[in-house]
This record gives sequence, structure tokens and C-alpha cells, in this order.
Amino acid sequence: MKREYPNQPIVGVGAVIIRDGRILLARRGSEPGKNRWSIPGGLVELGETVRSTIVREVKEESSLDVEVHSLIDVVDNLVPDKKGRLRYHFIILDFFTTLKSGTPRAGSDALDVRWVPFEDVDGYDLTKTFRGFFERNKERLKHFDSTKKP
Repeated sequence: MKREYPNQPIVGVGAVIIRDGRILLARRGSEPGKNRWSIPGGLVELGETVRSTIVREVKEESSLDVEVHSLIDVVDNLVPDKKGRLRYHFIILDFFTTLKSGTPRAGSDALDVRWVPFEDVDGYDLTKTFRGFFERNKERLKHFDSTKKP
């Protein structure tokens, strides 16, 4: 399925990983949102479950092993081109995850990964969809800790 100018919405996932009041952000290496910061994630492949996609994408982008827990939010990402045609249409399912093992380092299509304190997140060049997600869920996220099971 083509990402750009798709014939139907594409399902993606995001992994919320929080430790000591810091959230793991990944700098995107591909469009949409190239060079901007978001949470690790990616697209669900044919025959793959949402949860296995999260585990795979986090490993590919950050070298971390995670366990998937609860759904936090569903984000619609519709990006029109200059003529008003729909260039991108993603439905993103963002889940809270717990850390199993690993040390974060960028891989795959992430240009960088880093732990960012909650109070510093707004200063990053975030993707539009992650900025909206973070604004809606910031207070709730402060209670999460990926080093402990919910």
C-alpha cells in the first residue's frame, strides 16, 4: 500500500515509553514529519497485530524491548497537499508500554532517540500529531512509568 496519496487510511502505532518523568522521543527519518520529533512507532504490516507492530517498531527505532499495555489515544493524521488533495491519511493507535530491556539508540528510520523531560517536550520540533497527543494527554502521562507494570 502506498503511503503517499493512499486509496484508504493506513493504520500506524505509537509507543509511549516513560521513565523518571522523561518520555522517549524519536526524530523521524521519513515523511510525513521528517526531522521532527515524535514517539517511536510505525505502520502495521499485513498479517501483523497492532501489539506485535509496536514491539517491532520500538526495537527497530530505539533498540529497546517493550511489552505493550493499554491504549492511550487514537490520533487521526490527515495531511492535504497544496491543491487540497489528501497526501497522507493515517490512523495512529498510541499505547503505553513497559520497558523489558535495552539501551536506547537510533536505528532504522529514526535519526535520533532521547529521553526528554516532560517540561522540555514543548521546546522540541514535534510532529503536529504528537504535539496534539501530548497536549491532550500530558497530565495523564505524568502518572505512567515504563519501568513498572500498570
